[in-house]
Amino acid sequence: MRLFDKNEKLTQPFQKIVKICAVCYTIAICMMCFLPQSIYPSIKQIETPGIVHFGQIVTILTPFNTLVHLGKIPSIQDLVVIVLQNVANIFLLLPLVFAICLLIPSARQFKKILLISFLMSLTIESTQALLDLLFNFNRVFEVDDLITNTVGGVLAYLLYKVLRRIKA
Repeated sequence: MRLFDKNEKLTQPFQKIVKICAVCYTIAICMMCFLPQSIYPSIKQIETPGIVHFGQIVTILTPFNTLVHLGKIPSIQDLVVIVLQNVANIFLLLPLVFAICLLIPSARQFKKILLISFLMSLTIESTQALLDLLFNFNRVFEVDDLITNTVGGVLAYLLYKVLRRIKA
């Protein structure tokens, strides 16, 4: 069974499977990003350097904040946790953007995927700031999250391009 038809559309049953997975993953993203931070287990409370408070809204507006404030991170353990958070953010949108590439032929352009990924990330970060303002969910608006989420979207696009080259 072929993955794509002659019109570059995902074939059945793959289309149905990817749609179901995309919906489930979207729900998972919402739960990860929009529930109060306090409900998740924490290894250790880490105060990331570069945090700026605007009243109740907490932000990290410095691009590449971990690198910029590397000398201010108190321990190797804290550094590892911060780096892993950034790596996790690269992979946050990757499955969803990959599904978009599979399901929506008109979105299969680098500039469109870059814009879609950035706008999804901006929506997540802005919503987190709003939730923090309204309900004190202990969320942080981070510029690095915009960067890493967008990189994840671009990686999803590249993964799609590799998949298409192997003519699955």
